[in-house]
Amino acid sequence: MGGLDGRVVLITGAGRGIGREEALFFAAEGAKVVVNDPGVAIDGTGGDAGVAAKVVEEIIARGGQAVANTDSVADWDGARRMVEMALESFGDLHVVVNNATIERNKGLTDLSEEDFDDVVAVKLKGTFAVTHWAARHWRDRYEAGVHTDRAVVNTSSGSGLVNPLPAQVSYAAGNAGVAALTIVAALELGRYGVRVNCISPSMARTRLTLAVPGMREEPPAGRFDPLHPAACAPVAAYLAGAACPLTGQVLSVRGGTVAVNHGWSLGGQIHKDGLWSMEELTEKVKELSTDDPFDKLAQALTGALGRVGRDRLQEMINALLDQGDPSDDAST
Repeated sequence: MGGLDGRVVLITGAGRGIGREEALFFAAEGAKVVVNDPGVAIDGTGGDAGVAAKVVEEIIARGGQAVANTDSVADWDGARRMVEMALESFGDLHVVVNNATIERNKGLTDLSEEDFDDVVAVKLKGTFAVTHWAARHWRDRYEAGVHTDRAVVNTSSGSGLVNPLPAQVSYAAGNAGVAALTIVAALELGRYGVRVNCISPSMARTRLTLAVPGMREEPPAGRFDPLHPAACAPVAAYLAGAACPLTGQVLSVRGGTVAVNHGWSLGGQIHKDGLWSMEELTEKVKELSTDDPFDKLAQALTGALGRVGRDRLQEMINALLDQGDPSDDAST
């Protein structure tokens, strides 16, 4: 008996990386899985139907049940079709795991409108679109008297929540949006028996992170690999299980560590009965404790780079941003 026996699960972006590990884990726990992945490159270009098909083959070879879907989550009708595929293939849909994402890493001054729109379309709109079509089905089933546990497991990232990574304006914005969407959706969909939670992987070895120093290094055979994307799968499966009580939560996952994110929360305050003057604020704001984004970034990168000073960190940021600076090409 598996922890997900009888559950029908749709996992987006399930052809590689974290999504693939989730698909394999969910199937091993007894879930029937719709493996969605159009097989695009990291930046969202191209496509390969064989990517999703290969994961389905792996699941079936291990005795599980799965079907492949190659629609894009950014396509409104495509999102509807993948939900319909779950219903047509397995008779119901209990869980959606929104994992699909792409990246186009450029500094804000070099990022084009198309770059920004395409990343947000997959990460944020795609999460909304698939959840929308699933939620409409769940609402209809609930109103028809079918009351059963349903779950959405969204995927955010440390980039956008706790790690302020330069050159990831669009990716960070999309991920922060997914976390906010999670909270609102949990409040709205609870009346239909739907729980909505989010995992936020950090330092997982995928196509998106291989360029980060230290990410390619693997521990000796037989030892736990905290960077392996499989570390996220049990947490996602727990949130997908009917016995899970959580909703409206964002959980960071880093190796074997799971931490609760508290999001934007109020800190210290200053108060006046009336409008502030600029001069008054100049003095009173000094009383507030604020976070330095450079310090937050340095702390976030400690695991990969060790301790780095502010000057060295600024040099690293400059080098990262200059990789996509068109002025470099113009001067040569």
